[in-house]
Amino acid sequence: MRKLKNSELGRLSVEDFKGVKKTPLIIVLDNIRSLNNIGSVFRTSDAFLIEKIYLCGITATPPHKDINKTALGSTETVAWEYVESTLELVEKLKKDKVKIISIEQAENATMLNNFTPEKNTTYALVFGNEVKGVAQNIVSNSDLVIEIPQYGTKHSLNISVSCGVVVWDLFSKLTANLK
Repeated sequence: MRKLKNSELGRLSVEDFKGVKKTPLIIVLDNIRSLNNIGSVFRTSDAFLIEKIYLCGITATPPHKDINKTALGSTETVAWEYVESTLELVEKLKKDKVKIISIEQAENATMLNNFTPEKNTTYALVFGNEVKGVAQNIVSNSDLVIEIPQYGTKHSLNISVSCGVVVWDLFSKLTANLK
């Protein structure tokens, strides 16, 4: 077995990326403080062909050197938009028939491993602030809350790690139906 060279990875060009069919997932970042986390979410979104990222509240926007450090150019491929009010965005997305899922620890949350996405449905995944999590008014206005099962002592994951876990899980479930 040998490692592949970068030239063997079959990477899409920026134009090809923009034209390819996207995974029916939207990422909403609700007041994320860390620019490195923001960049990492962009990179994960590029890897799994996410439709769009919404940057809300205090969440910083590209271009910024600390976002670029972890995004590695994905701010040029993944569609994104800044919206000041996460709640107004959630209300607009719901009107557009997008299902809102907050990723949070909450009463009656559905464990990620028990969630099966519906076909022909677009989901907006809301990830919250590194300290306070997803704002309660957003949790209250969500169609569903998904929790990542955790079994250790901390029951806390970095937001970029949470995004990677959830996006990979939903991507694999959504694409399994295509095979």
